Amino acid sequence: MSTYYESVQTALYPDAFHVPAPLVPVGRAVWPRQPGVFIRAALAAEAQEAAEATEATEATEAAKSEEGADADQPAREAPVRELVAGQFGLVPRWVKSASDAKLRSTKLVNARSETVTTSNNFRDAWLAGQRCIVPLMAFMEDDWRSGKAVSTRIARVDGKPMGVAGLWESWTGANGDVIISYTLLTVNANSHALMSRYQQPGNEKRMVAILNEGAYDAWLGARPEKAREFMRAYPANWLTANPVEKKG
Repeated sequence: MSTYYESVQTALYPDAFHVPAPLVPVGRAVWPRQPGVFIRAALAAEAQEAAEATEATEATEAAKSEEGADADQPAREAPVRELVAGQFGLVPRWVKSASDAKLRSTKLVNARSETVTTSNNFRDAWLAGQRCIVPLMAFMEDDWRSGKAVSTRIARVDGKPMGVAGLWESWTGANGDVIISYTLLTVNANSHALMSRYQQPGNEKRMVAILNEGAYDAWLGARPEKAREFMRAYPANWLTANPVEKKG
């Protein structure tokens, strides 16, 4: 699976995700243990602050929803979205030390959706409903068809940002240190028309679980037993792949 991804340009957050842009810009390439951002349903103590920060954006979205609302769908209150800074690579809450957190988090940037309820690393976050959306412009995969790894950029055909399903966690050390972290959920892609071409030969093919824009709030607010319904492969014809040009 991909070990890093391309972040979303700051100006795109309000329109694409209906949250304010990050206060501190995120680096273009987000690698394991580097700072990134994710979107979650605002926690009770922070919901009012997040609501005020996105009031104008939500008012615009509400107007659009009223114009194009589906009469067959019952109205329900959408969760308030909150943009949170965190480390890419999840740190399970049971980790004992900061040094152990560093070692584990580099290997926990992806979570298999099929085993989140049984994995010691991700089970607590999943059952607690700590789901999130990770904004990204593209994710990187290696193309081994030539016999050598060719880094390839996978993005939406229309060039718009993607929201990938993820899990977040908050770890507190013995000395009070806190690490907010997140991971990307993945699904099987063995039969995917595009993603089956990538990653090492002989290995199971995986891809990040890209959400449809209309499903963002439903994903954040779903009960754990319903959340699995969002774990689907994104249509191949909605994605494009291009080799990454090497500088110099």
